Amino acid sequence: MEALKLFFFFLIFVGTVSGDTPANCTYEDIRGKWVFQTGQAGNTNKVDCKEMTDVVSTFSVELLYPDVAVDEFGNKGFWTLIYNQGFEVVIRNRKYFAFSSYKQDGKNVTSYCDQTLPGWSHDTYDRSWACYKGKKTKAVRPKYHTILPQKQVNSQYYTTDHEMLHNINTKQGSWKAQAYPHFEKMTMDEIIKVAGGRKSRIYGQARAVQPTKEEVLSTLNLPEAFDWRNHMGQDFVSPIRNQESCGSCYAFSSMGMHEARVRVITNNTQQPVLSPQDIVDCSEYSQGCEGGFPYLIAGKYAEDFGIVLESCNPYNGKDSTVCHSKSSCGRMYATDYHYVGGYYGACNQYAMMTALVSNGPMSVSFMVYSDFLHYKSGVYHYTQLENRFNPFEITNHAVLLVGYGQVEETGEKYWIVKNSWGTGWGEDGYFRIRRGHDECAIESIAVESTPIV
Repeated sequence: MEALKLFFFFLIFVGTVSGDTPANCTYEDIRGKWVFQTGQAGNTNKVDCKEMTDVVSTFSVELLYPDVAVDEFGNKGFWTLIYNQGFEVVIRNRKYFAFSSYKQDGKNVTSYCDQTLPGWSHDTYDRSWACYKGKKTKAVRPKYHTILPQKQVNSQYYTTDHEMLHNINTKQGSWKAQAYPHFEKMTMDEIIKVAGGRKSRIYGQARAVQPTKEEVLSTLNLPEAFDWRNHMGQDFVSPIRNQESCGSCYAFSSMGMHEARVRVITNNTQQPVLSPQDIVDCSEYSQGCEGGFPYLIAGKYAEDFGIVLESCNPYNGKDSTVCHSKSSCGRMYATDYHYVGGYYGACNQYAMMTALVSNGPMSVSFMVYSDFLHYKSGVYHYTQLENRFNPFEITNHAVLLVGYGQVEETGEKYWIVKNSWGTGWGEDGYFRIRRGHDECAIESIAVESTPIV
């Protein structure tokens, strides 16, 4: 619990930053009493909430530490921060989600964390949709940050730092690096998209918290090593794919989780390949090739709007203002989406191990540094061995957790993770990363969801 308090302390006092995230709100900005104004209910999920003109009802709800919501009548529910983007409340059998409000004037962005943009509400059966907006009863001082114009270097082609590769391979023995010539055919802007995209960045990054006694005990009977690619003689993980130069890793991670979990639920009798392009084209909960977040895609989008097969909208890795998914295609749905640990800020390795073995592969995110681009094999950790000016920007990359293990010779513990950079990268498209140290924050914000089969 003390570690959890320290985490929230960190979120409260994180400073003003420069970045491309439109809103940047912390836990303490959001916690408190809100008034929600709701529009006419009874709509479908096609309701347009970009503008909200009618107010049918008003009620107040207080968001309490750590995840309890209480309305004016004393009814209790649940709430969670959603990264630094907004929050979701579930109370009286209705869900409320909205992005935090902001205004942008050129490169200058002002975050109004005591207000929301018009958002979406529906009952817990995804019926009776309505628009709503919220305002906190106690004002929060606006936050200002600047979106710096993209540096000229971002239009230049990426160049490999061979001295860094040499140092990685000679100054530590946990993992090996290599050059990938196809990266040098990409601009710096494309490389940043490959590694997550600017709009997937999280300022005031969550950190793994101390586990509860129950969470530790829950892992005592788990195997020392586990891999969904070879469980009971079967492979429950769908093939490696390549997101190319689009910041759609969040869509590949989300679809990869559902593909794997359908296989687990049906004992491999169903093996769908799902469409990340549907997410890029069609979801109002993400930013296309500029980035997005698995909670809103693997979770909310899959439950609220459904997901489609790859054949319904084949991947092309390009942004679009039009949803190209075939209307004749049926949609698959999911339910019971949540952050592992229960809410944003409650994750740790023990909760992740239990959820992984019990339920199947899950979406995880971590901070990508420039050395990770050149991972070849072994157990990755950030080396801090950059040798010269490097215009690479730290990003938040979403991937799929499929297993865990331990190096026999050294005892080093690791996670086994599926990437979306093709089979020619890493260990046939996978990588291993140090476990138990919250390496690059990989144990901080795992997300899971259950496909409806």
